[in-house]
Amino acid sequence: MSLTAENVSLVFGDGGEQVRALDGVSIDLAAGQLMAVLGPSGAGKSSLLAVCGALQSPSAGTIRVGDIDITAANRGELTRIRREKIGFVFQQSNLMASLSALDQLLLLVHMRGRRPGKADRDRAEKLLDEVGMSHRLRHRPGELSGGERQRVGIARAFMMNPELLLVDEPTSMLDQQRGRQIVELLVRECHEYNVATMMVTHDQNVLDCADRVVDISDGRLSERTTA
Repeated sequence: MSLTAENVSLVFGDGGEQVRALDGVSIDLAAGQLMAVLGPSGAGKSSLLAVCGALQSPSAGTIRVGDIDITAANRGELTRIRREKIGFVFQQSNLMASLSALDQLLLLVHMRGRRPGKADRDRAEKLLDEVGMSHRLRHRPGELSGGERQRVGIARAFMMNPELLLVDEPTSMLDQQRGRQIVELLVRECHEYNVATMMVTHDQNVLDCADRVVDISDGRLSERTTA
C-alpha cells in the first residue's frame, strides 16, 4: 500500500470546546488506485488531506506513505517527505505567475537542490504533452485558461514521481465538461504512473471515474461501490 492510515483522529481545541475533525479513520490505498472522497462542508475532507499530506499532525493514530511512518517524523523529515513522496493538486492551480508551463515543472528539480538536466526537461515535456499542453510550453499562467492551468498543475504533481497524490476539488473552478476531462486525465495519469491518489470532490458527476468512492461525515469514513 502507498497510503495506510490506522485509527487516525484529529481534534482541535480543548475541554468542552473540542472539535473532532477526524474520528478513527483507517485507509488502505494502493499504488495506481484513485479514491474519491465525498462529503459536505465541514465533514473532514480538508483535515483528511492535511494529515495524509504531512501538513498537519494527527491527534492519534498512524499514517504511512510507502514504507515511511509520517506520524513519527520530525519537522525536517516531513519537509523532505512532502517534497519527495507526495504530490499535490490544489483547488486553484497555484502556479508561479512569472514562470512558463515548462518551468513550473522544472522548478521542482531546483527545489531538490540540483540544476535540471536533459532527462528532467524531457520528462517535463512528456508530462505536459500527456496532459494536452505541449503547444503551451512557453505560456505563463496569465495566458492560460482555468482548465489549462489545472492541466499544468497535474503535470507538475507527477514530475517528481510521487508515491501519493492528494487532489483538492479539481473541478470546482471548471464547467461540467472540462471538470470531467480533468478527472479523466487524473485517473489516466494515476494508472499510468502507478500513484496512489486521493481526490476530495463535491462533484457527483465524476464519481464513476474513480476506482473507489468514500463518503466522509463527521470525520468518519464509509466506503461505497462505484456506480
